[in-house]
Amino acid sequence: MDRKDRTTVITTERLRLRPLTEDDADWWVRLHADTEVNRFVGGYTRDQATVRLRAVEQQWTERGHGLCAVELRSTGDTIGRCGLNWWEQFGETEIGWTFAREHWGRGYATEAARAVLAWGFGPLGLRQITAMIHHGNTASSGVARRLGFTPLREDTVLERPCTVYALARGDASPPAGD
Repeated sequence: MDRKDRTTVITTERLRLRPLTEDDADWWVRLHADTEVNRFVGGYTRDQATVRLRAVEQQWTERGHGLCAVELRSTGDTIGRCGLNWWEQFGETEIGWTFAREHWGRGYATEAARAVLAWGFGPLGLRQITAMIHHGNTASSGVARRLGFTPLREDTVLERPCTVYALARGDASPPAGD
């Protein structure tokens, strides 16, 4: 993805990723309204979503990367989010993913994350990417392991305990599928 062109997207066999914007606030609220989704990432009001998405847009402007909406190429439906997030307090770039429950178990998180990792380690030139996964989120831990991540440390993110996984450039797992 070109750092200056926010309309450029990452595509995979089944998915299209585009930068999230403030215009996605209503969708963001709906995604996080599901109790199974928000038990690890929290819920949002419309105002909170707008503030969060403005921060995402700012990160795209300042760092050349951020979170993306994940859309099905076949229908254009937005099914989740995946992308890179800079954490100033940790000095780390994290990859994160969250998908609507009806799209779980289909390999979309792995597919989207693999493409984001290739972009992060390739054109963006990152040396290491972390994944901060809250305790009990076995599905996301499985995605991280399939991608080649290994546990780095225990930490607290957004007032919740998590395991921070790390992956160095060159260690990413290239095989497709789950």
